[in-house]
Amino acid sequence: MSIDTLRSALPDWAKDLSLNLSTLTRSSSLNEQQQWGCFVAAAAATRNETVLIQIIEEARTHMSEEAINAALGAASIMGMNNVAYRARHFFGSAYDNERMGLRMNIIGTSGGVDKADFELWSLAVSSMNGCEKCVVAHEATVREAGLSQEQVWEAIRIAATLQGVAQAVFAVETLG
Repeated sequence: MSIDTLRSALPDWAKDLSLNLSTLTRSSSLNEQQQWGCFVAAAAATRNETVLIQIIEEARTHMSEEAINAALGAASIMGMNNVAYRARHFFGSAYDNERMGLRMNIIGTSGGVDKADFELWSLAVSSMNGCEKCVVAHEATVREAGLSQEQVWEAIRIAATLQGVAQAVFAVETLG
């Protein structure tokens, strides 16, 4: 199992991350597609090859290729949008009337999955990328779609844990 491979790559000083990873993969308030889509989107957002490969391998046993591609699409489009919206926020109201001028059709189609799932994955990635406006907007959308506060927080916990795992894996791979 790929999660086990990832966990075994973590040194003793990252034991908390290993335990969190184990807990988050075993039980969830999210349905299977939501949970594993959060893992895939967050893994892509870490930009860590090892983490992404191991998570995708495991995710293939829990979700369809279409859903995996949608989660990767959510991570990619948020990679772009989080930069643009964060900058617009930094500029203040002076840029509120400027058209974004960036294609983001995948948001309208949700990559072929349930809109709430796509928005949840976008929320997880936006939290990793530090875009307050996007986090708030995606949280409101998933809450309106019926997801609970517990489910929203679960997505954030997955994103936070994978970011920590990616940093630990990077340190181990870099330092040997």
